[in-house]
Amino acid sequence: MQYGKRAHKLRVMDRIFLMFGAIAGATGVAAGAFGAHALRDKLEPRMLDVFETGARYQMYHALALLAIGLIANRWPSTLITSAGWLMMAGTLFFSGSLYAMAFTGVRALGAITPIGGVCFIAGWVCVAMAAAKIR
Repeated sequence: MQYGKRAHKLRVMDRIFLMFGAIAGATGVAAGAFGAHALRDKLEPRMLDVFETGARYQMYHALALLAIGLIANRWPSTLITSAGWLMMAGTLFFSGSLYAMAFTGVRALGAITPIGGVCFIAGWVCVAMAAAKIR
């Protein structure tokens, strides 16, 4: 399907980033609602905060992945592809470890969370570096 004069066919990587971003967005909304309604009386307040932090960061980076999928389609680069993979890994490690910690109470799982945070930071740095190279 062509939109306007310039049509861009989605590459496999672009499609993966867009799909992961959309799925992360949908599950992030579900997690937020679940936390606000179903978990409020089931988790101690500290663990509920941990869960909500995971959902919030998942949503931020779901939106970032949607943008990365579109940017990668328009201005493909290794840096943008790296950013997408890093954002996906960050979501899994950061939000995933916080969800697991909230449900299990095993605070040692919090040791995984910074790995996801570093992935997020590195992903954002890759986006910035890619943007600096766009002509």
